[in-house]
Amino acid sequence: MIRTLSALSLAAALAACAPTQTVYGPAADGARAVGYDSLRIEDDRWRVSFTAGPDASPADVERYALRRAAELSLQAGYDWFDIVDRASERTGQQDSPVRLGGSVGGGIGSGGYRSSGVGLGIGISPGQERRTTLTLEIIAGRGTDRPERAYDARQILAAMGGAEPI
Repeated sequence: MIRTLSALSLAAALAACAPTQTVYGPAADGARAVGYDSLRIEDDRWRVSFTAGPDASPADVERYALRRAAELSLQAGYDWFDIVDRASERTGQQDSPVRLGGSVGGGIGSGGYRSSGVGLGIGISPGQERRTTLTLEIIAGRGTDRPERAYDARQILAAMGGAEPI
């Protein structure tokens, strides 16, 4: 009975420390949260950030940040946006907060007796899971007279399968 409870407790603890899955949505409160965050700086200017877990590639992080920039632009009545500043940050060192390790050893004693041993270790470091954050500062505008490198907000959403915001 005690072994069963111990095994169940260990399984629950390991499940709670599973790697964070990246999903598109607002970031929850907390320094290690995944998702988007945005700050309106002026009527036509935002700072947009997207933070992803270890399962997302740098291209995924870029797509999610561009999607949020397009949504904000359209919600405010703009047609396009231009990226005027960009910063990327990577924190953490591992794909999962849980690490497993083990060892096997053996020896022969002076009387010819043999011995062997097996060891198993589990390390849990929730603060070390990798996060990638891309922060874009954008300026939005209307009409066809736009900077050469500007993104069409509707085309961005259509390419990513996102619905145009109301």
